[in-house]
Amino acid sequence: MNYALLSVSDKRGIVDFADGLVRSGYQIISSGGTHAVLQAAGIPVMKVSEYTGSPEILEGRVKTLHPKIHGGILAKRNDKVHDADREANDIGLIDIVAVNLYPFKETVSKPGVSLQDAIENIDIGGPSMVRSAAKNYKHVAVLTNPNQYGIYLDSIKGNITIKPDTLRKQFMKDAFVHTAEYDAIISTWMEDHV
Repeated sequence: MNYALLSVSDKRGIVDFADGLVRSGYQIISSGGTHAVLQAAGIPVMKVSEYTGSPEILEGRVKTLHPKIHGGILAKRNDKVHDADREANDIGLIDIVAVNLYPFKETVSKPGVSLQDAIENIDIGGPSMVRSAAKNYKHVAVLTNPNQYGIYLDSIKGNITIKPDTLRKQFMKDAFVHTAEYDAIISTWMEDHV
């Protein structure tokens, strides 16, 4: 089974992307608002909690921080040790991770935002998945921007000459820039407000 994990705060293009992935043979795993949007659009989608067998806990603070998620993203392909660990722990391979992060910058741009509101809009699971996928870019595509969806679909379908491995390498670089900028925004705001 080919899995794609989609968990986005910016929902632009996610329905069409998910539909294209399903048509290309992927099973979609998703959580929260992304799951609701895909389900409402009639896209076959599995909740993260259904995939992991663990419920979301702590008011949703913990949902994707699970060995079945990160093991599926970080596993080296065709590696005896990794394959044995995956088999022993019933971990599938997650080949595509589409994540964009909680809107911290937008939240703290509002007048009178409280420290508590700012803290609740610090994404933890999202950057972890992005970094995991970027680390394993040789096997996993990490998409952090809706503008990447169309070109990646075209690539895996063979509609363009750019190969998926070329895009995975570029998207890996973009992903590390994305998480670095996100952390910089958080640290700058905290320095100025706490």
